[in-house]
Amino acid sequence: MHIDHISREQIRRLQTLSPFELKGTLIELAGEREAATGFHMLNAGRGNPNFIAPTPREAFFRLGFFALEESRRDAEWDPELVGVPQKDGIADRFRAWLADHDGESGVDLLRRTLDWGVDELGFDADDFVWELADSIIADHYPMPDRMLKYNEVVSREYLIQEMCQGQRPAHGTYDLFATEGGTAAMTYLFNTLKANRLMHQGDKVAIMTPIFTPYLEITELAEFDFEQVHIPASVTTEDGRHLWQFPDEEIDKLRDRSVKLLYCVNPTNPPSVKIADETLARIADIVTTDNPDLMIITDDVYGTFIDGFRSLMVALPHNTATVYSYSKYFGATGWRLGVIAVHEDNVFDRRLQALSEDDKDTLDIRYSSLTLTPREIKFIDRLVADSRNVALNHTAGLSLPQQCQMLLFSAYCVLDRDNHYKRTAGALIAKRLSSMLHSAQLSVPEDPNRVGYYIELDFLVWAIEEHGPEFATFLKDNYEPTDILFRLAEQTGVVLLNGSGFEGPEWSIRASLANLDDADYEEIGKALVKIANEYVEEWRSAGGTR
Repeated sequence: MHIDHISREQIRRLQTLSPFELKGTLIELAGEREAATGFHMLNAGRGNPNFIAPTPREAFFRLGFFALEESRRDAEWDPELVGVPQKDGIADRFRAWLADHDGESGVDLLRRTLDWGVDELGFDADDFVWELADSIIADHYPMPDRMLKYNEVVSREYLIQEMCQGQRPAHGTYDLFATEGGTAAMTYLFNTLKANRLMHQGDKVAIMTPIFTPYLEITELAEFDFEQVHIPASVTTEDGRHLWQFPDEEIDKLRDRSVKLLYCVNPTNPPSVKIADETLARIADIVTTDNPDLMIITDDVYGTFIDGFRSLMVALPHNTATVYSYSKYFGATGWRLGVIAVHEDNVFDRRLQALSEDDKDTLDIRYSSLTLTPREIKFIDRLVADSRNVALNHTAGLSLPQQCQMLLFSAYCVLDRDNHYKRTAGALIAKRLSSMLHSAQLSVPEDPNRVGYYIELDFLVWAIEEHGPEFATFLKDNYEPTDILFRLAEQTGVVLLNGSGFEGPEWSIRASLANLDDADYEEIGKALVKIANEYVEEWRSAGGTR
C-alpha cells in the first residue's frame, strides 16, 4: 500500500534537504511503525560503527593508573592533592610497573609500544614515557600545540603504513596536525585556505563525486562561494552497472589551471570504493605536466578497511593535504580524533610565497602577534593558529588524553604485524554486505577496489535490468526518486539515505554496513524486496507487462 499521509509534493520538497536532515523525517516515520508494531527500527543511514577496538583502549585505561601512581610519588603531598609525573627515571619505573602487572589487559601493548619506540624509532625512553604519562594526566596545555612530539612520530608511521603502503617520500617527511576528528580538519583547511588568500570566492574547485554531502555544502557557503567542477564516478559495465570509477575524460578536467583545488573522499562515500591506481597515476601525471600548482585535499577515513590502499598523499605528496579520522576504523567517533598530514615541501607554502606584496602585508598583520617573521610561518602552522582565531594560538591543540589514545591506536595497528584487526574488521563488513545482497536477491560486480563500509544501489538500474525500460519510465513518471525511502521507513522501519544527496545517481540509495547487527542486514534485504515488489505490482495494475 502506498504511503498516504506524505504527498508526492511533500516528498519532492523534502528530498531537497541534505540527506542527513531528510533522515530525521525518515526516522520519525520508522519510529511510528516501531511504536505501532514493536518491530525494532533498523537505521542504516548513519556510518557510526557498532564495533570497537578494545586493546588500545585497555592500554589507555591501564596507563592512567600508572600515571596516577607516578603523581603520588611525592609523599609530602596530601593524598587528595598530589603532584604530577616526573621525567627523571620514569622509563625504568614504567618497566617495573609493567612487570608487576604482567598479564593484565592492555599491558602487553604498552610494553611493545615502549620497546618499539625506544629500540626501533630511537626515542629517548624517559622523554617518551613522560609524554605518555603526562598526556593521560592532562596537566599541561598541548606542547607543541600542533601535535605532541612522539604522537606525531607514531601517528606518522601509522599513516605511512596504511595510506602509503609503507612508501616514504623520496625527500623529507610529513608534518601532522592533530585535530578534533576529520570534520574539524576539513573546517580548518577551508578556513585557512580562504584566510591566506590561497582560495577566493568564485575560484574553481574540482569535486570527485559522489561525495560526503557536507563537502558539497561547504563550498556553497557565502564565505567561500566556490565554483564547483564535478568529476563524477560514471564508469559502468556494459549492462549499465556502476563501477564507481572515474573516466579519463572527467579526470582531464584537472588540466585546466583555473581549477585551483581538488578534493575527494577516498575510498568514496557512499559507494565505498577506492580510487583505482590508474586514476591516481593519471592525476599525478596531469599535475606534473599541466597543473603543478593544484592543491589537493583528500579524506581517507575508509582507507584502512582494505588491503593495498594508496592515497593521493603518496601519489602526489607535495600537492596533497591528507585528512584521516580514527573514528570509523576503531569505533571511536566519540573520541574526535583526526590528523591533517602535509609534506614539509608543499604547494601550499609555495603559493603563500608567491602571493602579492599586498596580500603578504595583510597576512603579516594577521600573524604578527605570533612571531617577528610571520612570513616564515608554514601553512600547517597557520592551520593551528587559525583554528584558535590566531589570538588564542597559545592554547591551541588537541587535548592531551585524546592525543594519548591516538598514539595507542596508531601503535596498535603498526605493531599488529599479521594485520589481524584489519582482516577481522574487513571480514565483518563483507559478511554484512553479503547477507544484505543475498536476502535482497541482488548482486554487484566483483571488485577488488570495493571496501564495503557502505553500499550504494541504483534502484533504476535494477528496474531496467529486471523489468525493462518501460518499468523504469513508469517509476519516473509516477514517483519521486526518494519515494522508496519513505516506503521503507513507514512500512518496514528501515532507514536508508538517498544517494542523490551525495551527488550520486538520482535513484540510488545508500546503506551503511557498519552500524547494525549482522542479522539486521538480512532484514534490510527482505525489506528492499518487499518494497520493490510493491512497485512492480502497481506497474502491472496500471497495465505494465514484460
